[in-house]
Amino acid sequence: MNRDRALTIAENQSSELAERLRFIYELDQLKNVLRQSQLADGSRRENSAEHSWHLAMVAMAMAPMADEPIDINQVIKILLVHDVVEIDAGDAFIYDDALRAEAEAQEEAAAARIFGLLPEAQAKEFRALWDEYEQRSTPEGRFAYACDRLQPLLLNVALGGGSWQNHGVTADRVKAVNGAIANGLSTVWVAAEQMIDEAVEDGQLRPAPDRHAGTAG
Repeated sequence: MNRDRALTIAENQSSELAERLRFIYELDQLKNVLRQSQLADGSRRENSAEHSWHLAMVAMAMAPMADEPIDINQVIKILLVHDVVEIDAGDAFIYDDALRAEAEAQEEAAAARIFGLLPEAQAKEFRALWDEYEQRSTPEGRFAYACDRLQPLLLNVALGGGSWQNHGVTADRVKAVNGAIANGLSTVWVAAEQMIDEAVEDGQLRPAPDRHAGTAG
């Protein structure tokens, strides 16, 4: 017995079952996509599948602090779907602007291909969830994105700089990228910003570059 045989058995029962099983098998590949963030104990890099699970739990824990009324079930769906495109596109480091811009077209194509494995109605539903995250046009989309910015920040803090240190990221970039936390969890952003400032003080994050250094007085 192997994957192909399992799919053949499913196909013999119904094409709909086979479509759903192909999608389920495809999702398994997300476990192989490594992110820049390490686990909080520093033992290894996290993968995108466990990141998505962690975010769903972050959302459940932080829901009472949301700035707007949210449907937490919708948020969890968004977060479980939001990184599926990385099966094809990989994880583009959030602080690499050029890589992120290049990844956008790849992610669009990935969304069409991967969600398209499902029966049409469900393919549209999953794609709509992904769009809701990308566009942040709803309270749920904004809150989901805020959680997605908070989780790696917390991991970097736990590791004394983590990927910030590894890639020479500066405090101004960290605040610019993670300021979206304030759009769904404004009170949490107050604490997160203090964590960033203290990371600079502790030498765990490079300060913002001095724009006036080297200029005439």
